[in-house]
Amino acid sequence: MADVVEVTDATFRTVVLESPRPVLVDYWADWCAPCRQLSPIIEELAAEHGDKVTFTKLDTNANPVTPTEQQVLGLPTLQIYVGGTLVKQFRGSKTKSQLLKALDDYL
Repeated sequence: MADVVEVTDATFRTVVLESPRPVLVDYWADWCAPCRQLSPIIEELAAEHGDKVTFTKLDTNANPVTPTEQQVLGLPTLQIYVGGTLVKQFRGSKTKSQLLKALDDYL
């Protein structure tokens, strides 16, 4: 069982871009209601599939540099990186089944 890893501007490169495994990044903010709905789903997925994919979250209020660099234009935004390359991006709230389908190639 794996936890969701908190990522910051300072740790994004190491945790996400240099990861040997696929990484899902959840960009969120405390004022974003859909972000709060998505959070437990991400935690469930981390518990079930954290051995294959690293699940992370980045607080956009505290870490404004990375979302700008990664062209995050709205919240919530989810990005999947493989080998340091962005391979998929979604904006808006998603169901668990939608996320599982998006992660299918990596599970």
